[in-house]
Amino acid sequence: MSENIRGKVVVITGASSGLGEAAARLLAKEGAKLVLGARRLDRLQALAGELSLGKDAILATDVTDVGQVRRLVDHAVKVHGRVDVIINNAGLMPHSPLERGKVEDWDRMIDVNIKGVLYGIAAALPHMKAQKSGHIINVSSVAGHKVGPGGAVYAATKHAVRIISEGLRQEVKPYNIRTTIISPGAVATELPDSVTEPDVAEGVRALYDRVAIPADSFARTVVFAMSQPDEVDINEILFRPTAQEY
Repeated sequence: MSENIRGKVVVITGASSGLGEAAARLLAKEGAKLVLGARRLDRLQALAGELSLGKDAILATDVTDVGQVRRLVDHAVKVHGRVDVIINNAGLMPHSPLERGKVEDWDRMIDVNIKGVLYGIAAALPHMKAQKSGHIINVSSVAGHKVGPGGAVYAATKHAVRIISEGLRQEVKPYNIRTTIISPGAVATELPDSVTEPDVAEGVRALYDRVAIPADSFARTVVFAMSQPDEVDINEILFRPTAQEY
């Protein structure tokens, strides 16, 4: 099935660690041509060196800046002549009860988790429409399907990703573009480190320590969705650790 991945030009945001890094590692092994974006350029440089990707494979990118996201996608097109897949992966999860009024955290989640996805769509879609092909993969969460105490704003942003993706799916049919939402449960990444409230962070880390599964579980779902024949559109994947109740 990896024959449908080899040679594809894949842009990944939030690629310096966690889900994005895991996807980059597996897709590189499958023969994809990668262009990786993240804020931490040093981490991208180390990953590109390890995977023998070359200097054109990375670009410092803050997904809250639409210009930087456009530059990332345009760079991929400039280097490779096209963009086949974009994985809008960058995300934050600073949980807190609403009564604490963590407005700055709310703003950051909205800017990264919602606007970052929209900016990725806006950057990739014109190229994919012109090509009459492409695949947009947006990362949601189990929290995009259900909400728990302390997670209201995060769940709202991840539900928004699902709603945006479904609207996109319906709109891009004339252009032969596929769309996939991937909603992971607890996966071992740096996501718990984005929780700013110490007591909440303690609970989140306890959950992750107990049940989290490796990030390559996410990478395999990406490969599954991408590997399908062009006429097969895997629209949504929801997965959890077997031990996760939430």
